[in-house]
This record gives sequence, C-alpha cells and structure tokens, in this order.
Amino acid sequence: MRINNILIQPLVTEKSMSKTASNNYTFKVSLDTSKNALANELKRLYNVDVIDVKTMVMPGKQKRVLKTRLYTKATNWKKAIVKLKDGQTIDLFPKEK
Repeated sequence: MRINNILIQPLVTEKSMSKTASNNYTFKVSLDTSKNALANELKRLYNVDVIDVKTMVMPGKQKRVLKTRLYTKATNWKKAIVKLKDGQTIDLFPKEK
C-alpha cells in the first residue's frame, strides 16, 4: 500500500499505536524524503499541524536464499515519527458506517 511518493505506509504495531495517545504517529517513508517535505505532505493529506519530525534509517535484514548457503540483504528503509499539535489526530483506521 503506497500512499504517494513520500509516504509509503503507516506503521501499525503495538508500540506505535500506544504512542498515538501522545499525538505521535509512525510512518514508513521513502529514503530521500526530508523532514520539511514530510510535514508539508501530512498537512496537505490530513490537514494537521506537525510540531516535530524524527526520522531514522532502519537497516535491512539478512534473508536466507532457499536451498543454498547464501544470504541476501534487504534494502534499508526510513521510519518517521511525527508529533502533531494537541487536539489533532490522524484517522489511520476509518470507522465503517
């Protein structure tokens, strides 16, 4: 699921969902994304005010090639933790009517 060229997908884990109570949301973003571009894209898509953006490059894991002794390395990816203004939320799971 790719949202656009900057945002790839929201990261939905137990740890990231517990951070949503303090207005922190976690996204998987493209490697060449800057913090300003990410903040502007969230403003355009979700109409929220971004206070702080923290990014980190996560190393790709080694994976075993089946039926050989060889390993291959998955590509690196970038994770962004975004803090929103108080009272604003991003609805990651829209409620069905």
